Amino acid sequence: MTTAFENLPIPAHELTFEPKQLPKLRSNYGEYIDPASVGWMRPTPLDAPVEEMRKHFDEDGYVFVKAVIPREDVLDMREHYFSHLSSTGILKPGTHPRDGIFNDTADPFLHNGVGGTNLPEEMEQQRLLTAAHVTPEYLNFLESPHLRQFIRDFMSWKRETIVTRTLLRHNVPHGLSTGIHYDRIFLRAGESEFLTAWVPIGDCAADGGGLTYLENSTELGQQMEADFTERAKDFTPEERIRGFNQNMAKDGQLSHNADEFGRVEAKGRHRWLIADYEAGDVVFHNPYMIHGACKNEDKMGRIRLSTDLRFYEEGMSMDERWMGVVWEPEDGL
Repeated sequence: MTTAFENLPIPAHELTFEPKQLPKLRSNYGEYIDPASVGWMRPTPLDAPVEEMRKHFDEDGYVFVKAVIPREDVLDMREHYFSHLSSTGILKPGTHPRDGIFNDTADPFLHNGVGGTNLPEEMEQQRLLTAAHVTPEYLNFLESPHLRQFIRDFMSWKRETIVTRTLLRHNVPHGLSTGIHYDRIFLRAGESEFLTAWVPIGDCAADGGGLTYLENSTELGQQMEADFTERAKDFTPEERIRGFNQNMAKDGQLSHNADEFGRVEAKGRHRWLIADYEAGDVVFHNPYMIHGACKNEDKMGRIRLSTDLRFYEEGMSMDERWMGVVWEPEDGL
């Protein structure tokens, strides 16, 4: 006999939620990261109160906001970028640029993108990477009213100024990805602090080479910058603000080995936080939040594509070296 209460819903407080299994993450150089040192980022819905978002940002050094930009706008940008690069052989034959599937018969190191340590030697590939930063489609994407209004609301700014030297970068499966750094290293001039918006251009699974953040690392980043500043006190003003001065690594990064950095520099006190990013999501972080990326080992062969955007409140003291220019190979910034 069927009883009257068999089909009643289970009360929410009695439900058991299992955390999603973490993927294995591998550094640019080095071993896989200890799973105990990895965790999930905290997502924030777009309709959350601004005060709650600011609280997360101040406490965590970042806020990971879902669906800031319309999904189709982001996917249109992804399609444009890979159509732009299609002549390089980066895409798997028979696939659509909107999907951005890597040609797995190609050498990943011949298709490194901006920030992937070593650029492709082919001058035509370098030309296309540079030109991608000034296409009308990309410049229009940077003006997204959804993103811009969110920033004004979030920061309580009347107007914002975007740094014109943006970083539109891809990371192919098994190639070199973004090294470990905090953004202030590269934007040391200007007295005002800036806001970084990291925009994944397409879906990017947690093992797909998207950004990973060192949990609660703002203070560590500030301590490291204070140390770099002290050691550079006798440098010329120009050399002092360079992200590639003699105190820094060749490419300005803190490390390319996330596992070692977490164990040694961070003394094992911080986890690497990851996320399954979806087209439309944006992560906002402060200038001292330590972050980087691990190897792209996406199971579908998708190329990670993203752009790094920095914003100041209009009228504030900015790093003028990054204004009025766009990214170019060997531009010293």
